[in-house]
Amino acid sequence: MAKLIYVTNVSLDGYIEDEHGRFDWAQPSDDYFAFVTDLMRPMGTYLYGRRLYESMAVWETDSALAAGSKLRADFADVWQTADKVVYSTTLDSTSTAKTRLEGSFDPASVRAMKASATSDLTIGGAHLAAQAFRAGLVDECNLLIHPIVTGGGKPALPSGTRLGLELLSDRRFNNGVASLHYRIRT
Repeated sequence: MAKLIYVTNVSLDGYIEDEHGRFDWAQPSDDYFAFVTDLMRPMGTYLYGRRLYESMAVWETDSALAAGSKLRADFADVWQTADKVVYSTTLDSTSTAKTRLEGSFDPASVRAMKASATSDLTIGGAHLAAQAFRAGLVDECNLLIHPIVTGGGKPALPSGTRLGLELLSDRRFNNGVASLHYRIRT
């Protein structure tokens, strides 16, 4: 069975966006960007909430991004290769290939995806991930902790959910980011 892995940028105080919805503090260095690309490379399917999907779709819809550097071109290729499932009640269509739109999050459907997948899946978007955590679907977390305190915003992890974690790996980057990779203990 494939794993469902939550990957997110997070401030030191636990937010993926500040109180104004900004995440401009999560600017990657080259070594960090290459790490994230390699982290995403083996993932076969990305599960996204609407806002994160719209932020990430530019890796297919804006060719200037990939033209910016070899690192960006590699990430764009990795992103475009994966299947995407977007959960949204407001979108009527998607702007990228290999993308399926779902009106709501269905834990049974995600369990079936995990059971039939030949490679791991990743989930992104705090609201969507919170639903997956509460349904017991998330197997691992890779928290990319940035050296900033935002003082508030959108929490990376769901409130009211208690999880035991086992540290699998950690890595520090030259821009001060620390990657903490955890397995959810059952």
